[in-house]
Amino acid sequence: MKIVTSREELLKPLTMVGGVVEKRQTLPILANILINADQDRLKITATDLEVELKTEASVTKSEEVDFTLPARKLIDICRALPDSTEISLDIQGEKAVIIAGRSRFTLGVLPAKDYPAIEIEGAIKGIRVQEGVLKNLIDKTQFAMAQQDVRYYLNGLLLEIADGVLRAVATDGHRLAMSEAVEGLEGAEDFQIIIPRKAVLELGRMLNDSDREIAIEVGSNNVRIIMGDTIFTSKLIDGKFPDYQKVVPVGTDKQVIVDRESMRQALHRTSILSNEKYRGIRFNFAKDNLELLAHNPEQEEAKEELEITYDGEKLVIGFNVGYLIEVLTVISGDNVVLELKDENSSCLIRSQEGDSSRYVVMPMRI
Repeated sequence: MKIVTSREELLKPLTMVGGVVEKRQTLPILANILINADQDRLKITATDLEVELKTEASVTKSEEVDFTLPARKLIDICRALPDSTEISLDIQGEKAVIIAGRSRFTLGVLPAKDYPAIEIEGAIKGIRVQEGVLKNLIDKTQFAMAQQDVRYYLNGLLLEIADGVLRAVATDGHRLAMSEAVEGLEGAEDFQIIIPRKAVLELGRMLNDSDREIAIEVGSNNVRIIMGDTIFTSKLIDGKFPDYQKVVPVGTDKQVIVDRESMRQALHRTSILSNEKYRGIRFNFAKDNLELLAHNPEQEEAKEELEITYDGEKLVIGFNVGYLIEVLTVISGDNVVLELKDENSSCLIRSQEGDSSRYVVMPMRI
């Protein structure tokens, strides 16, 4: 049973699904990808039992056959071949013979019938949204997700539709990122789901900043995102996400306006001599001036001064410099607004240009 295609036609979909395949698997077949071949298309599937990604590749010639091949080895072989190489793949029982020019490779095959599938269950709610809108929401918030937190519901991204607004929220308990979209949505039905961290990172890698319409389908314990020939399915985190609205500071009476890039660079320089464990920097706010101070256990110090727009009373407050740098990296606009209350209250950060993203960072004692 022979399949003929080109290196480029095969490599692109293989690379796309390859990120789903874990290096260490509980089942040997999870190291493989499933290939369903018909006369002119290959349907390629990868899964780790939590996330599943399906896509397609064009072929010059094929017979109908289903099989699985080792994902990493197949991807590495395709990458190592010269451009525009024709690839012939011949399934011979429990072996697959790959011939490309003068190169020949023999890989082991596992049966397609043993390959697991993720089925979407329960009543399905859905929304159609522009691809670039979803990508923007993920890009603006994913950095704030927790990693391996015992509060498992924080190890993911909240995606919800409420009152015609699509919103993404992420928090690790020390900072929060929230972004909203009201345009480019169709057929919105209210839902609230928590997408696991790995699935969010994969989506962020796959999505493009385009106007293409994609479909989001939500079941009782799965979400499916359909992007043309590509179908992404993920299990959901079963838990109650914190009431993020209560985290957003209220009663802030101090407003600071600062150039985003100047502040980002100043924080980066100051962070070089911050405590590597706690990453704390002291912020001294005075009229139209911000002083940044960092020190470490080796008695080394860094100091930066920035021009700001501020007419309030003096305020000294500490923040984790890494959290602020990540916010300033993803936020839009030339200027950002910092809304503050006192040294014990969280800081609200937003773009002065009216971007629909907001960020909350808790203070720290220094």
